[in-house]
Amino acid sequence: MIKGFLIACFSLTILLPVKGQELNYDESKIPPYTLPELLVSEDGEKITTEAQWIEKRRPEILSLFETQVYGKSPEHPKGLHFEVLSEDRYTIGNMATRKEIAVYFTEDEKHFMTILMYIPNKRNGSVPLFFGLNFKGNHTVNEDANITESITRMKPRKDGDGEVRPHMFKRGEAASRWPVEMLIANGYGLATVYRGDIDPDYDDGFQNGVHPLFYKEGQAKPESDEWGTLAAWAWGMSCAMDYFETDEDIDATKVAVVGHSRHGKTALWAGAIDQRFAMAISNDSGCGGAALFRRRIGETVNKINSLFPHWFCENFKQYNNKEDELPVDQHQLIALMAPRPVYIASAVEDLWAGPKGEFLSGLYASPVYQLFGLTGMTVDEMPEVDDPVTNGYIGYHVRTGNHDIKLYDWQQFVKFADRHFK
Repeated sequence: MIKGFLIACFSLTILLPVKGQELNYDESKIPPYTLPELLVSEDGEKITTEAQWIEKRRPEILSLFETQVYGKSPEHPKGLHFEVLSEDRYTIGNMATRKEIAVYFTEDEKHFMTILMYIPNKRNGSVPLFFGLNFKGNHTVNEDANITESITRMKPRKDGDGEVRPHMFKRGEAASRWPVEMLIANGYGLATVYRGDIDPDYDDGFQNGVHPLFYKEGQAKPESDEWGTLAAWAWGMSCAMDYFETDEDIDATKVAVVGHSRHGKTALWAGAIDQRFAMAISNDSGCGGAALFRRRIGETVNKINSLFPHWFCENFKQYNNKEDELPVDQHQLIALMAPRPVYIASAVEDLWAGPKGEFLSGLYASPVYQLFGLTGMTVDEMPEVDDPVTNGYIGYHVRTGNHDIKLYDWQQFVKFADRHFK
């Protein structure tokens, strides 16, 4: 099995330049750990029924993740509204309709995100949809010259340049990660939002994104249990779902939230907080995503908080080098998706993300699916490389290669979605 191969790959220890910490990739050096109980409530009651999970245990776990890891997000703004900015019914060789939609967070329309969406022209009624954030701007997803260029927002340079950098990324630069034609040919729509429209990905004390829109009088930053950047992105995705429910071209009961790397962490959290998402797909999401915290292999809580102090809520920092004190672990995050299907993808060379820990989260989440009379993960050990497990409600594969999202990954996502959406 792949187990032995992974142990050989992980037999490496290097130094990471984060406060002199040692980074472990060796499976034999993983410390003993005990995962938090999945099916025992905080008052010690054993959870044995679907109703107990929905009414008691799920809310407990969700609250712990909100207050200790990602942070609590506000309600959607009362002024939330939408505008179709453009529509072209003859794109991708006449195969698709392209839309651009503004989701306004405020009534004055000064704060908004733009959804780029492709819908198959050959369809009977509404279609299922894959929806994810992009890293560099909507215009990088496809070489289509008519996609409005996103306003790229990045950390200011030391020379005093502002955070807005026009033409920073080329049109179609990230097209390999977004197989629009393949999805359209398989009957799926695709929607994406540039994450910088919601909150730019750097630490400035939460002044440059949506957070200040919700500060109370005198407040300058989120409280210790309030949303970090990942939660803000997930909140924005939930706001997009409000739009999807209004679009007759989209089957809003079949929207899969998908993400790679930090966006994979976001996709899982979005699926947890908004149960309207019918499926969650995590690709190479690692620490804070699908990987178990307590294994302390690859990226750890201390490392992720050191490198990306804005991603999680302030309370999460108290668990630096103290993973065993966390009241939750990521198998519980996967379980929050139940009974909806969830897919976890890894890459065998992506040691930083900890592929085995990603697999184990899916495996250990499976008992919750059993409460619903469903099968979660259908195998007990990691599958071989490039041998997907897709016949349960928790899908998994570990792909040849490194940290990326490739056509192979998307092909497995489509097969998995076909099983559950069609």
